[in-house]
Amino acid sequence: MAEDWEHGGFGLYIHWPFCQAKCPYCDFNSHVVASIDQTAWADAYLSEIDRIGALTQDRVLRSVFFGGGTPSLMDPDVVDAVLTRVRATWPMANDIEITLEANPTSVEAGRFAGYRQAGVNRVSMGIQALNDPDLKALGRLHSTTEALKAFDIARTAFDRVSFDLIYARQRQSLAEWKSELTQALALAIDHLSLYQLTIEDGTAFGDRYAAGRLADLPDDDLAADMFEMTQDICGSAGFAGYEISNHAPAGSESIHNQIYWRYGDYAGIGPGAHGRLTLNGQRYATAAPLAPGQWLKQVRTTANGDGSCDILDLESQQTEFLLMGLRLTEGVSLARLGLHNNADLLRKINMLSDSGFVEVNEDLLKTTRKGRPVLNAVLRELLDA
Repeated sequence: MAEDWEHGGFGLYIHWPFCQAKCPYCDFNSHVVASIDQTAWADAYLSEIDRIGALTQDRVLRSVFFGGGTPSLMDPDVVDAVLTRVRATWPMANDIEITLEANPTSVEAGRFAGYRQAGVNRVSMGIQALNDPDLKALGRLHSTTEALKAFDIARTAFDRVSFDLIYARQRQSLAEWKSELTQALALAIDHLSLYQLTIEDGTAFGDRYAAGRLADLPDDDLAADMFEMTQDICGSAGFAGYEISNHAPAGSESIHNQIYWRYGDYAGIGPGAHGRLTLNGQRYATAAPLAPGQWLKQVRTTANGDGSCDILDLESQQTEFLLMGLRLTEGVSLARLGLHNNADLLRKINMLSDSGFVEVNEDLLKTTRKGRPVLNAVLRELLDA
């Protein structure tokens, strides 16, 4: 599999680690600080682009994604400097997707105009809920009114705007989620990311849950009903679920995330950023140090922001390919997976197919409508092989 990254393409991820506040459900590498030396961060990003560019010359870049944290706290000049260096480093696809994540509290018309002028052509907004009590419970700093105002600014500045919502929240009923989802679809331009609330260890919600202080979360049956209803309502509105949590009309899917899910190559730059790069016939997993200060110092002193760079063996690649690819409605290619000499995995696929959780159509293995809500269980069964 090490030579097949072109099936997914090549992308670049830039991690901006800073936020105005840490949300209680968030387990991303994000930090709240009093001040940021944006020039120093721009210099570090440029250094890493130069280093990785030397390893990946002549690849066509299909996407750039500014994630975080809250990248809409970046000065537009920093984004412009990064994208100017990117254009000088790689050939760019004609339809390149350049996405920047934004929170409603950091949206300004002038700042968005600056991002657009720098080359950003898609914004992903972390709205998360469309009522004030739930926004407060989720630790968000914005109100519904502020979110809708920010969304109006974004869709004026950009042709492509996605936004996130979290469902299966505390005390949320099926009818309430239906109403909120209907409102979201009326607003949506070309993409929605709809995530079930998950309680992660090491977060404030995780601590509260462990102490028995996170009451009235939907039970498994209600959460499953919410998932099924989400697929039906979004599908009827023309926003098909092309991935477990992502919905878009045909042609508006996230190019960058599809690189991950189709197991392409991507470079990760910034604190805690991960990458997958195929170099000289070997596929490598890279990971940067989590602490922003440590990463910045390391880039300055060694001109290399990676904390680790490990060769992935064939079994690890197959595992990652299944973990990522089965999230997609389109499924995964059995030819790419390479099932020869793996009779146990074939047996598992046949068993899950007989039970109605997966199906095989010619070369493609995919989950069924029955299998998608229990994808984690399907993956556990396959990867125990």
